[in-house]
Amino acid sequence: MRKIVLIEDNKDVLDNTAEILELANYKVFTAENGVQGIAKAQQVKPDVIICDIMMPEMNGYDVLTTLNQDGETAGIPFIFLTAKSEIRDMRMGMARGADDYLVKPFDEDELLQAIDVRLRKNDFLQKKFSNNSTGLNTFFKEASEYLGMELLSKNRKLQEYGDQEEIYREGDAAHHLFFIQKGNAKTFRITTDGKELITGMHGKGDFMGQLSLLNNCGAYTETASVLGDTEVLSIPKEDFIKLVYGNKLVSNKFLTIISNNLSHVQEQLVDMAFAPVKKRAARALLDLNEKGLMEDGEHLGLEIPREDFAAMIGTATETAIRTLSNFKRQGLIGLGERKKLVLLDLKRLRRIAEYE
Repeated sequence: MRKIVLIEDNKDVLDNTAEILELANYKVFTAENGVQGIAKAQQVKPDVIICDIMMPEMNGYDVLTTLNQDGETAGIPFIFLTAKSEIRDMRMGMARGADDYLVKPFDEDELLQAIDVRLRKNDFLQKKFSNNSTGLNTFFKEASEYLGMELLSKNRKLQEYGDQEEIYREGDAAHHLFFIQKGNAKTFRITTDGKELITGMHGKGDFMGQLSLLNNCGAYTETASVLGDTEVLSIPKEDFIKLVYGNKLVSNKFLTIISNNLSHVQEQLVDMAFAPVKKRAARALLDLNEKGLMEDGEHLGLEIPREDFAAMIGTATETAIRTLSNFKRQGLIGLGERKKLVLLDLKRLRRIAEYE
């Protein structure tokens, strides 16, 4: 049963509103002033707080500010109750983080609808979506239900790619966002002297192509090709635009999902510029390992061409091979089938990646 804290100094309004909410199957906790309301909210951790603005001892603005300073109550949907004469002051309440307000006298439908909207919004915000096709489709479904509209067309295609096959090429018209359902891929650019510069290594649950679509440049700014057999889901650009620009709440949630931890990419670029090769190589191996190259609980090793590994850490292929050979002699890595890299000592590799 959903819990609501109702804070109102007018006894008749308090009792009548509480009765409406209880009949709608909410568990209601009442308070006759702001001080009591704060204590009650901190005690029961409700799903929604409904609070009058003008009250003795502490007004609604101060109640909201106090609860927002408490990590356990900050973010709980907050609805103000206000008299018509106080509407001009509502901007202050919304600026402090209130989610909605109701003008007294309000009817039953207004009250219940306002609560339902805030609960659905908060449920959607709090939901965690896994980085796989099931989680992605769940996001699309729940975002559609939240907005009351179909967000995506039916043109999402799952395509299989073979080793080294390109998904898109730098300069191609950017018409799709790509999601890796299974396998791995790299993105790279070709420098002016013809060398390959890897801009990212991507695994199951990662997106590719989003920056090209967000930049509105009309073309992909890098090339993407797969490493081994890979399954990729494509999302048409028009659906991507609808998700990003159609609704602020859905947009923020979607952009969080597709970010692929861009701060980590920035760290990689800094490493390429300043960190020793040994440290860059250790970090790269750990990053590749964390991409989920595991099947049925058995580690199958890291299959990556040595020239790709060299491009990933920003060094010559010969230097990368020498570094890997040194790691092998130290017992940090080994070679499995088809010369796949197998990590033997994650603890020491992490130490090198962090401190050496």
